[in-house]
Amino acid sequence: MAQQTHPRLNRQDYTTLSLAALGGALEFYDFIIFVFFAAVIGQLFFPPDIPEWLRQMQTFGIFAAGYLARPLGGIIMAHFGDKVGRKKMFSLSILLMALPTLAMGALPVYHQIGIAAPLLLLLLRLLQGAAIGGEVPGAWVFVAEHVPEKRIGFACGTLTAGLTAGILLGSLVATLINTVMPPTAVADYGWRIPFFLGGIFGLIAMYLRRWLHETPVFKQMQQRKALADILPIKAILARHKRSIVVSMLLTWLLSACIVVVILMAPALMQKQHHIAAALTLQANSLATLMLIVGCILSGLLVDRFGDGKVLMVGSVLLGICSWLFFQLAAGSTAALFITYALAGLSVGVVGVVPFVMVSAFPAAVRFTGISFSYNVAYAIFGGLTPIFVTLMMPLTPMAPAFYVLALAAIGFLVGVWLNGRHSRGDVLNEVNA
Repeated sequence: MAQQTHPRLNRQDYTTLSLAALGGALEFYDFIIFVFFAAVIGQLFFPPDIPEWLRQMQTFGIFAAGYLARPLGGIIMAHFGDKVGRKKMFSLSILLMALPTLAMGALPVYHQIGIAAPLLLLLLRLLQGAAIGGEVPGAWVFVAEHVPEKRIGFACGTLTAGLTAGILLGSLVATLINTVMPPTAVADYGWRIPFFLGGIFGLIAMYLRRWLHETPVFKQMQQRKALADILPIKAILARHKRSIVVSMLLTWLLSACIVVVILMAPALMQKQHHIAAALTLQANSLATLMLIVGCILSGLLVDRFGDGKVLMVGSVLLGICSWLFFQLAAGSTAALFITYALAGLSVGVVGVVPFVMVSAFPAAVRFTGISFSYNVAYAIFGGLTPIFVTLMMPLTPMAPAFYVLALAAIGFLVGVWLNGRHSRGDVLNEVNA
């Protein structure tokens, strides 16, 4: 009886999950490696005589352009994913990421081709954004439609952990290059190495994805001629407004957690409390590792207890642990590492998010529904969160903690709503039958 309730993943399921997580990790590495070398890129791709603040703004502007391109790329790829198949788009997204990343590594700099250098960099960054916009929702849909129903939480949580591993990989590669090479060598050619690595690994991951099969759910829809009868984007806006709102709120929670606790916190610790950069980055690596564990743990718990309960408990823990981190981390080195590790683990509640989104939309428009909600919300909240937190800082040094606390409250309320909803199981049973 227990086996019926919790069927095991077979070898094909593990292969699918591994290749999807590996590809997702490499795509996230490609997407964020830019930010680790932003200072060098700023020096090389803009005129030498412009003010430093303008150089920094332009460099981060190009980085942010990748986020703005996500919705368009994601929605276009999702449209074809719902119409012609998940697997084709799953392979296209990784190719669309690998080629611009390789090209970035080979780009001539400003003193060689002038203004064309930053313009080409911007174009490649937009292509990267379009690729990641299709990859993340596509990967969640792909694995959720492959594995048994009672293992969807674990699959989505593991895949989200894989994406997080890409951020950690980028951080480690950047640290390694800056440790073993002098600054002059990094500026000369060292900065190109991580882009070449990312592009080559991306092409290898795309080749490995040839062994993946189309999802059983999509094949069944083709056989039953049950694909969307109108434009998928039109269908979700007309029939699934509630699912879109819930998915966007949870994407706000996800983006706030990642951006504030994982990406912004090291710089905040250095600036506010004058903690050494090397120390904050070591603690950040530990927190990211704990986040990977937290995502997988959340996925396992969702399969056992349901998304509403896990989201409620996880949001409470997120509020407590992130508050303790921002309150106590500056006290001592031990406090920094312990509180940051706990905060990272609690951010793992974001492993619940893809499960909720996969459950929220019927299979015929699932890729489009997730892609629209996730990418539009991430473009808005991912971009505005650092600005909003920075503007709040003069009012209180605990601004980042208050922001995460507010999002944890939203996560808790969504969990209460999910817990009270009885139709979720019907949707999943229908789509993964």
